[in-house]
Amino acid sequence: MIIEGENFKFEDTFETPITVADSWVMPKNKLGDGNGEAKLYVGSRDKMESFFGEIGFTATCFVLRQDLQAYMLAIKSEYLTPSQEYRGKDEMRMLWSERMEKINALPSGIVVFTVKEQSQITGSRGYVNSTDKVYKLIREISLPLVSYISAMRLDYNGQPMFYLKLFADFEEIEKRKAFIENYGTIKQENEDPFYGVREDYVEPRPQIRYSREGQDEYRRKLLEECPFCPITMINEESLLIASHIKPWAVSDSQERIDPNNGFILSPLYDKLFDRGYITFTVDKRVTISNWLSRQVKERIGIKENQLFQFLPINDSRAKYLEYHRSTVFKG
Repeated sequence: MIIEGENFKFEDTFETPITVADSWVMPKNKLGDGNGEAKLYVGSRDKMESFFGEIGFTATCFVLRQDLQAYMLAIKSEYLTPSQEYRGKDEMRMLWSERMEKINALPSGIVVFTVKEQSQITGSRGYVNSTDKVYKLIREISLPLVSYISAMRLDYNGQPMFYLKLFADFEEIEKRKAFIENYGTIKQENEDPFYGVREDYVEPRPQIRYSREGQDEYRRKLLEECPFCPITMINEESLLIASHIKPWAVSDSQERIDPNNGFILSPLYDKLFDRGYITFTVDKRVTISNWLSRQVKERIGIKENQLFQFLPINDSRAKYLEYHRSTVFKG
């Protein structure tokens, strides 16, 4: 594969995304107490070492400036209208601009840094750390619980290099924003253990009812147009999901109920599409992300560039798919 004009040989992808925990991010992004810690929990020590190197490894990693820019654009709505009680919540709009400026100041293309295993920490959990400025910048821009990092192992002239990419977790953002829209702020929920439970909270707000009615109508119209999953041909409605193309979390009120902003998919392919592991071209062919491990690619039952002739694509869906390919898909 060619990245920024350099030839790399793809080897594998770390099997699980690395969660951006609250303990790892910089203070203004934090949800809890403390100042944060620079060490990053990657996964189990055994799996980490089998992927990155032997015990005590130092791994040469890189990020791309355009990937960090893409992350900031994808997560922008969370910065501007937070779904969580970040410590710097009132400053998030300003912080987004300041952090974007720092990213824009990075050299274009591949930005290399190293991480070192924290082998002095005993136990089965695997950690890495770095003193590099780019590593610190990733900690600074990442929002906890709604972001994650994927790692890809590449061969570059016979030496291992690790391509790291930061992603926004639209699914988590959607869950949190939907909760706030339906029941109020997270702060309210935490302060009152009976919030949303007591009898005086039972009566739904008008916007909850309208939202549910809108989503029911959205699903009904999608099923009218295509009453089966165009990948599996399953037509049992209880097994089908109305999947948004442009994620609900970043769609406006009209886009959320626009049936052109969706497909009917069976659960596996809904999840793959929603998480950006697959996308579709306007000529109804599937593109599969390299951020899926080889083992998973072999098991999902579809092949790169496979044609799905019953996939309903019109001009409106093509525009939504353009957003999905550029922002959601893990290309």
